[in-house]
Amino acid sequence: MPRGRYSLHDPHDHTPLGEEHFHCAPGPSGWRYVSQTTTPSGDHAGSVDLALDDLGRPIRLELHASSWQIRGAAIDGVTWVRTDPSGDHASEGNVRAHAFTGTSPAFLVAVARLLRLTPASPATRVRLVAFTDPVLAPRTLDQSWALVKSEAHATDNGPLMVDEYQVNALDTGEQHQIHLAGDVVLSAPGIELEHLETPPSVFPTAPTEPTEAAGPT
Repeated sequence: MPRGRYSLHDPHDHTPLGEEHFHCAPGPSGWRYVSQTTTPSGDHAGSVDLALDDLGRPIRLELHASSWQIRGAAIDGVTWVRTDPSGDHASEGNVRAHAFTGTSPAFLVAVARLLRLTPASPATRVRLVAFTDPVLAPRTLDQSWALVKSEAHATDNGPLMVDEYQVNALDTGEQHQIHLAGDVVLSAPGIELEHLETPPSVFPTAPTEPTEAAGPT
């Protein structure tokens, strides 16, 4: 069960945004990630609880930030309920998308797990619903993911397979790289792995069933 700490910062001007203390693990029905986020001063900022099924689909998502709350799952695309800090008002949303995303590193692992690309795979389009801080406002976006290469790196615990992905934002054309090792993000825009107590978990390499390559219509 990987357990560790990410530092989060603004990907453009590198302003520190805080830290995310996490643990995650694969299980018989998929993968789960749980974390607590803190501000740069160390105060509690929110939490993430994400569970995937064995195909990489989000079967449960619970986000907290600035007293806002999101509960979501993959139902008719993706469906969620957003609750305001007072708890008096809740709004429901639904989009024909593949998965969720946001500032947490968990979402990068989740999309990679959903797509299960190989270096021979073509760039694959995926539609996501992003929840943006600080009020978890939903926004639908389209990205293109490609697995550039997979390389084994020597470690004290044996070879570690590192996957390099190129991710393109289809609305702006912005491109960036992310590096994953199993269910841990080694580096990505706005994310740095600061501490890891145990090695990453290794996912099965073969998908359970083919992944849809095109975005929803």
